[in-house]
Amino acid sequence: MNNKLWEVIIIGGGSGGLSAALTLVRARRRVLVLDSGKPRNRASGHVHAVLGHHGKTPLQLLADGRDEVIRHGGVVRPAGVVATTAVDGGFSVECSDGETFTARAVIVATGLEDQLPEIEGLRERWGSGVAVCPYCDGYEVGDGRIGILATGPGSTFQAQLLRQWSPQIVYLENEVGVPTAEAEPGLAARGIEVVSGAVARVVSSDGRLTGVDLANGRRIPLDAIFTAPLFSPRDEPLRQLGADRVDSPWGSFAAVDAAGRTSVPGVWAVGNVVDANASVSVTIGAGALAGGMLNHELVLEDIRTAVAATAEAGE
Repeated sequence: MNNKLWEVIIIGGGSGGLSAALTLVRARRRVLVLDSGKPRNRASGHVHAVLGHHGKTPLQLLADGRDEVIRHGGVVRPAGVVATTAVDGGFSVECSDGETFTARAVIVATGLEDQLPEIEGLRERWGSGVAVCPYCDGYEVGDGRIGILATGPGSTFQAQLLRQWSPQIVYLENEVGVPTAEAEPGLAARGIEVVSGAVARVVSSDGRLTGVDLANGRRIPLDAIFTAPLFSPRDEPLRQLGADRVDSPWGSFAAVDAAGRTSVPGVWAVGNVVDANASVSVTIGAGALAGGMLNHELVLEDIRTAVAATAEAGE
């Protein structure tokens, strides 16, 4: 694998990285995808609301994407990345297996990690009974008894949002405490039950979530739980390259423009690594846009290089 051949290295082989790769290889760019094999949604049984792919497993969706990239001439390498640095003419990317590759440009699509509350049984049901996105998973539990495990001020609106899918919404105060005075009337008006007390454990039976036990011993029957974890972007490459950051209600993320450009020329980023709210569909679109706009920039660079070479030859 000749590391002098790459025009673009994509760090991350999830839906955003593969979408960007497919756009670029179809533009006849030499693309290397470095994939650690740990997509954010790997615990989920299915992807939902992805046009034309609804119901596929996340791993099948990515396997199909890798096949498409490879079929068009791209290379996908299973590898983690430990260091990304700017070098003359581009960037150097060092992998966990010791290999180093260089490219003219880099797209970071490494996603994020969901940091869940430390509650017994919660992590085990993540992706199968416990979810974060109602647009991804609300339909499948519609009309069921849905618990909202509060983690912060935004949890009351999460409860109101899930009310669109079911009249049986249970707001679990957990350790957050009572809803604010502004939120409480809206919860009551829409029939959202408020349960006080810390949640001690998530209860399952026959591989299915059935409820939660409170610290006081009370059991709350539930069919599903939605919560808002803390988001930890896997953005070490962007930090190493010195990309500007921006604070948001969901934490600190690298700043990008609408096409995915960071503050570092030649460095782009797409998906959950820069947008905690990006679903699979949104991430696929962001990858395609970033791939296309990056190709435009490479074309402009190719023009400048050709003009300079022609001028030098004519001297």
